Amino acid sequence: MAACVDLDAVLAIAASAPELDRPAWSPDARAPGPRPVVAVAGGRACTFRYTETDELLRAAGCDVVAFDPLSDHQLPAGTRGLYLGGGFPEVHAAELAGNHRLRAEIRSAVADGLPTVAECAGLLYLADRLDGTEMVGSIRADAAMTGRLTLRYPVAVAASDNLLARHGERVTGHEFHRTQVTPAHTGSPAWCIDDEPVGFASATLHASYLHTHWAGHPQLAERFADAVHGA
Repeated sequence: MAACVDLDAVLAIAASAPELDRPAWSPDARAPGPRPVVAVAGGRACTFRYTETDELLRAAGCDVVAFDPLSDHQLPAGTRGLYLGGGFPEVHAAELAGNHRLRAEIRSAVADGLPTVAECAGLLYLADRLDGTEMVGSIRADAAMTGRLTLRYPVAVAASDNLLARHGERVTGHEFHRTQVTPAHTGSPAWCIDDEPVGFASATLHASYLHTHWAGHPQLAERFADAVHGA
């Protein structure tokens, strides 16, 4: 980046910005009560999620507990919800596959209705296979690397009522990946993008390539948290 961007100029422009004229954003907190655990994937294979995702879940009455799908052999104690964000599972596919105990626990939990959100890397992890390497198998699809980069900022329309969204609801998000999932959807898709159904969704599962910023669409976090509280 330093070879292509004048970093000193960027810093100078940033330093010239005036002070904010209002308090920094914080989500509204729920009334005190039970705080179920949402297990959030981290570590080398799952490196990306928005900080506001954690903040919104905490404000919605959940305890966010990180786990590493490479090295942790079970979900955090008391897990009532699962969030699998972005990252590079293709780089760590063999290690992910080698964690048989965790994969089996997640597969069983998702099948039993654990509220689960998976974005991009999370989608690949829940698939049957990634480049021929066994993954969790909660989604009956195969993922593979391609030579094509998908980079876009689409408007997505909810294809049905599901864990996160309501039929016809519109959200914005971004996609950045070089993989393809086959089939692109089964049963009830998560979204329609440019009139194309994509992803996998149900009352307890939402998985697609789309990264959504929940601070811009806080109803998604609220619905996920509601499902976690009811699990």
